[in-house]
Amino acid sequence: MVEGERIAKRLSRAGVASRREAERMIEAGRVTVNGAVIASPALNVTEADVITVDNAPLPALERPRVWMYHKPTGLVTSNSDEKGRETVFDALPEGLPRVMSVGRLDINSEGLLLLTNDGGVKRKLELPSTGWLRKYRVRLKGNPKEEDFAPLRRGIVSEGERFQPMEVSIDRIQGANAWITVGLREGKNREVRRALAELGFSVNRLIRVSYGPFRLGQLKAGEVEEIKSRVLRDQLGLEAATEGHAEPKAKPQFKGKRKPGPKGDGRGAGTREGGPHEGGKPGGGGGGKKKAGGGGKPGDGLKTSGPKTGRRPPQRSPQRPPPRSPRRSPDRG
Repeated sequence: MVEGERIAKRLSRAGVASRREAERMIEAGRVTVNGAVIASPALNVTEADVITVDNAPLPALERPRVWMYHKPTGLVTSNSDEKGRETVFDALPEGLPRVMSVGRLDINSEGLLLLTNDGGVKRKLELPSTGWLRKYRVRLKGNPKEEDFAPLRRGIVSEGERFQPMEVSIDRIQGANAWITVGLREGKNREVRRALAELGFSVNRLIRVSYGPFRLGQLKAGEVEEIKSRVLRDQLGLEAATEGHAEPKAKPQFKGKRKPGPKGDGRGAGTREGGPHEGGKPGGGGGGKKKAGGGGKPGDGLKTSGPKTGRRPPQRSPQRPPPRSPRRSPDRG
């Protein structure tokens, strides 16, 4: 059994680069393991190995983290651009660790872009097998009808590349333009624009509004918001998302046994052990002392004979005396 993990995967998990980029860095001789330059990514490493990238120690592994970023138009989703254009990573707020984008948005598109510090999470979120629906609000020229989008719902071919069926609905017609919502489960290059172009529609605005369970909401352009560890654990099954970090403890639930109250306290047999006035108002059966003549029903607090069942014995209605016969006045002769 081979121990450890591939060096490219280790670099990706540390947030240095994606696996493919890490492999290129290794082939370029930028990575050393235990002081020796490696030339092939076919190497397994463990926590005991000393790894450097560009003569700098590899950062320690952190818990997986994911952020939502509202990408504005005009930014390239790339670590560097050969044309010198500003990238997403140039515009991110200060204080973020080294992050990678989950998928891409082209320079003219805007909206929700997920960022992560973990290459394994990046790969998992990008795979079509994850099955997450990605929704886009699209403004296009023209006044389309619902039947115009039937080819997209069946699946369409663009430039020899087949796209999976999409969800399409018309939101509203606004002058010479129309707003539609498009949902898809894969992320091919410029897929929405290319698919609509096959139908003769030109897109003049495209906003990604959701990626699986994560929604853009009220996040403003250029803002970043971290997704809570508990949400990552629930949505991605990342047990390591909270490892080493305290989670708020759930409030303890009462686990005491029910026991009958003492004789004459008016509580009956179903009161929980614990604090006073539980489940009622003071003086109304919650364990508090009753004042004389107040609040209780006749007979509360009286001792009764017979077995202690916790139930009040039935009260008998008072018997009336038999009617008296009318008295006769004495004879007066």
